[in-house]
Amino acid sequence: MKITALAGGVGGAKLVDGLAHVLPPNDLTVIVNTADDFDHFGLHISPDLDTVCYTLAGLANPVTGWGREAETWKAMDVIARLGGPNWFHLGDMDLGVHLERTRRLRNGQPLSQIVRDFCASWSIEVRVLPMSDEPVTTQVVTSDMGTLTFQEYFVRHQFQPQVRAFTFQGADQSKPAPGVLQALREADIVVICPSNPWVSVGPILAVPGIQEEIHQKPVVAVSPIVGGKAIKGPAAKMYQELGLDPSAITVARHYGNLLAGFILDVVDADQAGIIDQSGIISLVTQTIMLTPEDRRRLAAEVIYFCEQFPRRVDHP
Repeated sequence: MKITALAGGVGGAKLVDGLAHVLPPNDLTVIVNTADDFDHFGLHISPDLDTVCYTLAGLANPVTGWGREAETWKAMDVIARLGGPNWFHLGDMDLGVHLERTRRLRNGQPLSQIVRDFCASWSIEVRVLPMSDEPVTTQVVTSDMGTLTFQEYFVRHQFQPQVRAFTFQGADQSKPAPGVLQALREADIVVICPSNPWVSVGPILAVPGIQEEIHQKPVVAVSPIVGGKAIKGPAAKMYQELGLDPSAITVARHYGNLLAGFILDVVDADQAGIIDQSGIISLVTQTIMLTPEDRRRLAAEVIYFCEQFPRRVDHP
């Protein structure tokens, strides 16, 4: 079974890692959100791409889920002592990645090629693709601080401003990165990882051509909301501030007729019937991934669940 997964953030990276351990490498492609990318200290930072790649390579910090294991922070210490901006922490090894990525981008290499080369260097066998080589920027419209870029909202202000809306600047002019549409066409099923629906999956779906291609496939999503809370990050807070109940049902409704199947945690088992009534087939299981074994177990259940769907569906 060939799976193409949409991912961003720590939750997405964990499930992708589980899938990579239970599928042959040629059967998994990961399309990663790049609307969180931004320039800092003149460097091109790709937070979601790096989180996914570090996790797949076994390099991620096991405590935070992001950044590098055994990281050091000497450069940031120097910057802070000199009075420079230290609100976005960049470890020394992480800085090396950003320096090389930026050098290559300035030499005219597309992001997709750089990601491919980095994955080869880190012995990542599954295919990892940025959603686009063109810049797309998530803008968070807030009630109290105006419009912020995602990293300003998420890191600098610790996702405290009240959210009113999201826009994806540049999405209309972007196009899928090389290989993205082909991966979707070749996939037997598309899996939406337990990533933030608004700011991790939303930008991927906003790239012209991607959602249209996904509509031709059975799609299974894993809920990032468990017991009314996000496992990590501000997804539940975003739903509340937009006037929506943060729940598995709300996530399923968020994706709507894109979905053929939906996986929710045992904590939310009482919501499965309502999801089934909407025409989406549900699976209730343990979705929280605290250990590598949890990732592999959930990935195996995702694959088993996916096997019941036809290889192609026509959504209304």
